[in-house]
Amino acid sequence: MEVEELKELLKGREKRTLEYKRAWNEVPKNMFDTVCAFLNRDGGVIVLGVEDNGQIKKGVDPEAVHQMCKDISNLSNNPQKLSPTFLLQPEEVDVDGKKVIVVFVPSSSQVHKSAGNIYDRSTDGDYILKTDAEISVLYLRKRQAYSENHVFPYLRLEHLDENTIAKARQLIKRKFPNHPWLEMDTMEMMRQANLYCYDLETNKSGFNLAALMLFGKQEFIQSALPYYRFDAVVRLDNVDRYDDRLPLMGNIIDSYDALMAFVEKHLPDPFFLEGDQRTSLREKIFREIISNVLVHREYMNPTYTVFEINREGIIVSNANKPLKAGPVTLRNYVRHPKNPHMANFFMQMGRAEHLGTGIRNLYHYVPIYTGADPVIMDDDMYTVKMSLPKSMQMLKAVGEDTAQDTAQVTAQVTVQDTAQVSNQLKMLIVTLGEETLSRDELMARLHLEHRENFRSTYLKPAIDDEFVNLTIPDKPTSGKQKYFLSKKGLQKLRELRIE
Repeated sequence: MEVEELKELLKGREKRTLEYKRAWNEVPKNMFDTVCAFLNRDGGVIVLGVEDNGQIKKGVDPEAVHQMCKDISNLSNNPQKLSPTFLLQPEEVDVDGKKVIVVFVPSSSQVHKSAGNIYDRSTDGDYILKTDAEISVLYLRKRQAYSENHVFPYLRLEHLDENTIAKARQLIKRKFPNHPWLEMDTMEMMRQANLYCYDLETNKSGFNLAALMLFGKQEFIQSALPYYRFDAVVRLDNVDRYDDRLPLMGNIIDSYDALMAFVEKHLPDPFFLEGDQRTSLREKIFREIISNVLVHREYMNPTYTVFEINREGIIVSNANKPLKAGPVTLRNYVRHPKNPHMANFFMQMGRAEHLGTGIRNLYHYVPIYTGADPVIMDDDMYTVKMSLPKSMQMLKAVGEDTAQDTAQVTAQVTVQDTAQVSNQLKMLIVTLGEETLSRDELMARLHLEHRENFRSTYLKPAIDDEFVNLTIPDKPTSGKQKYFLSKKGLQKLRELRIE
């Protein structure tokens, strides 16, 4: 959470989705009562080191803050403290020289207990549900609101893709090297992530819909959800059919990679510096859009999910259970996951941020990328609409298929392509800087995954134009090859820094 956002939050009083707790050098004993209540109700934010009125008198002991964050994560993964477990990732925030700890707790699709008690949340705080009627109402509300807990009793571990599971472990390790799930076998990880659970309605245990959509092999996803489909299409030239199409019917972890590659193939990534750091606008924007559309879809709805690039712009739409129908803006957005367990797993892999962060990123980066705000609607179909990137907006001017129009379009596209190559060259120069890096190191820093695209549109033009030199020029394909800026490249780097 950004400091300014936290300061704005602290101006308000405690409410159903906000809790302040005094804490100096240990986790408050009643903290997981609130965690449990937030999980069972609408989610919320807990801020440690803050008085009841939102003031920070001394905050949290700076020497204890790291251990406290670690304790919160460990306790949230301990079924004796929170059952079922829900792994939390607290954040340390420095406010005017004082440390506080911020814990975002989403609404969960399951009913949770803390120390054997079921807690709910009201404007007055946390309270224990004591009667069977109150508990039954809570279970009913969860069942109606969330479909990801639907258990498939005949879904087995062998029906999940072991390569996707291994990929997920690598992503988690990269984001959180000491993550507790890394020490677990696959079944224990599934249980801890709430992907294998008990269904009170059928009295059966098994993998749920969240597990199927995260890791399922395509044939088993199609067996359970024969209508499920995600269509990515490009209609810039051939508007009657399509220029390119990517139909997806598999699990969402692999679909994320395929969709990001599709975006990389068809949309430019202009040179952009944020401060003195190169930032990929394309990666910032579409990481949020794609993770959101995959994680928050209503998978029991047969409507196709669509990602379309056309002359009018980019539109993404998916089936949805709206929380509050209407436009989503910075002023009215509500942190509310549609599939909390899927969302939590994507966060552990580093493919999604805390709820709300994505909306802020879209409203910040999309205007830079396209020149206009996005339009986001939360209804029976959740939609995100945005203009084409600035370098592609000339395509909107394509008119009737006449010789004059064709000549104009050809000239425009030629200019566009030239500008795009120039931007990619700038990106490579700034990324390389004064270092000597391998191909894999450069691709990682540029957020690129496809070697041929990197070679043909970034590396080869830079070498041909003598901006980049090779450490082993006599063996250009050597596995030990690295790259560094020539004198010409260093001069260009200085010019870019001045700009």
